[in-house]
Amino acid sequence: MSVPLDPPPPSDREPERGARRDGPDSDAPTAPSASELFGQALGSAARRAGMDPTKDAHTGHVVWRAMGGWRGVFESVLPGLAFVLLFTVTRDLVLALVVSVGLAAVFTIIRLVQRSTISAALGGLIAAAAAAALALWTGRAQDNFVPGLITNAAYGTAFLVSALIGWSLIGLAVGFLMNEGTAWRGDARQRRVFFWLAIAWAALFYVRLAVQLPLYLAGTDEATTALGTLKLVMGLPLFAPLVAVTWLAVRAVYPPAAKTGSSSEA
Repeated sequence: MSVPLDPPPPSDREPERGARRDGPDSDAPTAPSASELFGQALGSAARRAGMDPTKDAHTGHVVWRAMGGWRGVFESVLPGLAFVLLFTVTRDLVLALVVSVGLAAVFTIIRLVQRSTISAALGGLIAAAAAAALALWTGRAQDNFVPGLITNAAYGTAFLVSALIGWSLIGLAVGFLMNEGTAWRGDARQRRVFFWLAIAWAALFYVRLAVQLPLYLAGTDEATTALGTLKLVMGLPLFAPLVAVTWLAVRAVYPPAAKTGSSSEA
C-alpha cells in the first residue's frame, strides 16, 4: 500500500487501528465499531455475490457471479417481464400480478427444494408480493413499481451520503474483505477511488429514479407499460457494467502482487 498523501489527523486514525487489533500490545480486546460492523455486513454481501478482491478472478466471471448466473437473471427478469407483457396485452391487473408473484414464488420453492441459497429469491418474492399488495389495494397498476422507486431513492442517497462524509460504502466493504478495516481512509488514493465508486453507484440509482418517476406520475396504462419496460432495461444491463468497473477499480488499488506481499509478511 502506498504511503498516505494526506492522512487524517491522529485522532481519526488511532481508533480505527485500535478497533482492528487485539494483539499482545493491547490492554484488552476492543469491541468492533459501528463502521466495522457495517463494513462486515457489506463485505459479506459482496463476497456472497462473488466480488472478493482477495481472489484472482476474471472480470467476466465476477460480473456473472454478481448477477447470479442464468438463474439470477431469470429470477430478476421473468417476474417483471411477465407483468409487463400480461398487463400490456390484457390490461388485467390481477392476472398480471398473480403471474408475476407466482413466478417469484416458484423460483423460491425451487431453491428450497434444491437447498441452495434462497436470500436473493426470497428477497425478490417479498418485494414482488409487497408491490402486488400495494397495487391491488389502490387498484393502480403503476403502484406495483413504488417499492422499486423507493429502493432506488434509498440506495442512491445512502451511496451519495457515504461518499460525501468520507465513509464510502464501497470502501467499508472492501476494507472488510481485505482485512484492513477502515485503514483505507488514511490513504488518499484509496479514498479517491472509493469516493468516485460510491458516486457512480449513487448516479445509477438516481438515473433510474429520474427516468422512471415521471412515468409513474403520468399514471396512464401506456406510461405504466413504459415504466415496466424501462425498469427491465435499466436493471441488469446497467448493473453489470458498473459491477465490472467497480471490480477493476478495486483490483487496481489492490493488485495481486500487493496482496501476495502482504500475505507473506503476515
